[in-house]
Amino acid sequence: MSATTTKHAAVTTPLGRMTALARAELTLLGRNKGTLFAALFVPLVLPVSVRSAAQEMDLAEAGLTTGTLVLPAAIGFSLLFAVYSALVGVFVVRREELVLKRLRTGELRDVEILSGSAMPAVLCGLLQCLLLAVGCAVLLDLSAPSAPHLAVLGLLLGLVMCAALAAVTASFTRTGESAQVTPLPFMFVSMLGSGMFVPLELLPDRLASVCELLPLTPVVTLVRGGWTGDLSAPEALGAVATAVAWTVVSVFAVRRWFRWEPRH
Repeated sequence: MSATTTKHAAVTTPLGRMTALARAELTLLGRNKGTLFAALFVPLVLPVSVRSAAQEMDLAEAGLTTGTLVLPAAIGFSLLFAVYSALVGVFVVRREELVLKRLRTGELRDVEILSGSAMPAVLCGLLQCLLLAVGCAVLLDLSAPSAPHLAVLGLLLGLVMCAALAAVTASFTRTGESAQVTPLPFMFVSMLGSGMFVPLELLPDRLASVCELLPLTPVVTLVRGGWTGDLSAPEALGAVATAVAWTVVSVFAVRRWFRWEPRH
């Protein structure tokens, strides 16, 4: 086999195809100033609001500190804005511009198209979460995580789940303009009910039990438990099971309802 043929074969592997698509998507993402602002800067500002709100709470009653409230919230904000909201717009706009339809006529498989398109936003969210974790640890005098594997697991589950949920939301979003609105219900419910602004320990038991089932709650729970070390094995397994269940349901919904052509 010649060197040219070998090189061509390497380029047409699934990873090579997704990487090429991700590079193109990253270029397009860099040209969208509104999306970049919402994805990169909003998650950096919102934790300040959480820190201000924390001063009005009795966090000691929940066994928390300002740092262990703000840090998981900051990661949650990054997942919502840098990954979920940004990807809803990406999927919808690429569909309406017939980009997704054209990609399906080539070698790319459906899962490769969605994964490659999502890769820049997911990597952006991952990098932002790591920077926020370091910044919160330094500014809020947080010690090293007691169970780092839980924090890492929670972050990875959150990245995959938010990308899948973005594809689900895009399935029911008609235009690029409406893509700025359709993510809002999930984002508001997550910010208010997943323990970002108010820890579940401070909510009434019945309400807290309902909020535990929200998609982003297990992510916040695992990240917070990774730092505090107070999360028991059954609680950690329950959080992982909830996150995996939401991811599986989201993937099924994408396979069933995702639209590859413009909605008329």
